[in-house]
Amino acid sequence: MTDRDEESETRGLREIPRENPMIERKSMSPPSETQTGGCLCGQVRYEFERGSVLAAHHCHCTDCQKSTGCGRATILLVPSSGVHSSGELKTFTVRGSGGSHVTRGFCPECGSPILSFVEEMADLKFIKAGSLDDPSWVEVVSSFWEDSALPWSPVDADVPALPGNPEA
Repeated sequence: MTDRDEESETRGLREIPRENPMIERKSMSPPSETQTGGCLCGQVRYEFERGSVLAAHHCHCTDCQKSTGCGRATILLVPSSGVHSSGELKTFTVRGSGGSHVTRGFCPECGSPILSFVEEMADLKFIKAGSLDDPSWVEVVSSFWEDSALPWSPVDADVPALPGNPEA
C-alpha cells in the first residue's frame, strides 16, 4: 500500500548507475534526431534528442497500472536537462514501494499521462512512450515489477525482467 500525496511542485531525479545492466545506455538513433510528443489535446508538448535516451522499459507496478489504465507503462529514461516542454502539467505524487517520491505529470485538460520523475533521482525523467508523436523506434530492454504483472498483460518474454524495481 502506498501513501498518496497530491502535490503540484516539480521534483527531480538522481542518476541511475551505469553499471546496472537493466539500465545500460542503449543508443536508439543518432543523437541529433529530435523526438517530439505531447498530450491528446495539444496543450502539453515536449521534445528531446533521441540519442539521449538511456533505455526503455516496461513497468508493471500497480501504480503504473492505475495511472495508465493498462497492465503496464512503457517508459523512456531521458536526462532531465534534455527534456524541453511547453504547457503546464498537473502532477500527483505517491510514495513508492521503496520509499521514494514518484511524481506523475499529466495534461490538466485531457488527462493524458506524459512523464514521471522521482525526487531521489533528480537527473532523470521517465517519458511515457505512448505520448511520443512517433513511438515506432522504441526498443524495450527490460521489465520491472514482474511480480505484479497481470495475466492479461504479461511480461515480455524476450527481455530481462526484475521482480520489483532495479537496485540503485
